[in-house]
Amino acid sequence: MDNIHIVLAAEKLGELWGIPITNTLITSWAVILILGVFAYFLGRSVKMVPGKVQGLFESIVEYIIGYMEETLENKKMAQKFFPFIITLFLFIFTANILEFTPGIGSIGFFPTAGGHQEFIPLFRSVNTDLNVTLALAIISFLVIEISGIVVIGFLKYFKKFVNLKSVLGFFIGIIELISEIARLISFSFRLFGNIFAGEVLILVVIAFVPVLLPVPLMLFEVFIGFIQAAIFSLLTLFFIKIAVTESH
Repeated sequence: MDNIHIVLAAEKLGELWGIPITNTLITSWAVILILGVFAYFLGRSVKMVPGKVQGLFESIVEYIIGYMEETLENKKMAQKFFPFIITLFLFIFTANILEFTPGIGSIGFFPTAGGHQEFIPLFRSVNTDLNVTLALAIISFLVIEISGIVVIGFLKYFKKFVNLKSVLGFFIGIIELISEIARLISFSFRLFGNIFAGEVLILVVIAFVPVLLPVPLMLFEVFIGFIQAAIFSLLTLFFIKIAVTESH
């Protein structure tokens, strides 16, 4: 068990202008760089007459926008929210996939502290840091709430949570308000818990059964990474739909 390195909190590597730099922050920069480079080269190769690769991407984009249009029941709204929803998915999925890249969790250093050395990885899976998943949850929460206020108006949106017409309506409004705030917890802990648990499981299996068994588990975790990215994005989309719909 000595070769298993499991730490709940992200390790601090240093500071920049008083801001702590952690290994998950470094990895998140790598994810952003990968997506940026991918988008740049994909954008450069766009042609009026699409080839097979461009045609595949266009089909995927058309399908997603069509699904969003069906969910939101508004084409313009679907087109407006598409960049946000797809960015959420791509960031989370790329971060989850990057977990299995050689060097993630294995390249680092051994600083001496308190008379003993402890391994600190330079890179760590982004979504095993609760700060990252909480930040993503806050971003989604703000987009959901602001969208509801902008689309149906502040007063109509406010009436979803404050209903003084009846005692039952008042308590239903309070429950709605609590459920809105609870999304911050459910969004962040669902993503964090699944990815962190998967990483720990793979580390334990590698330590005890290093041959053959880790490979199917890693493939399964790739699938889980995709599912978690899809769930986070789809829930955000569904909650936006609820937010922009007037209460009856």
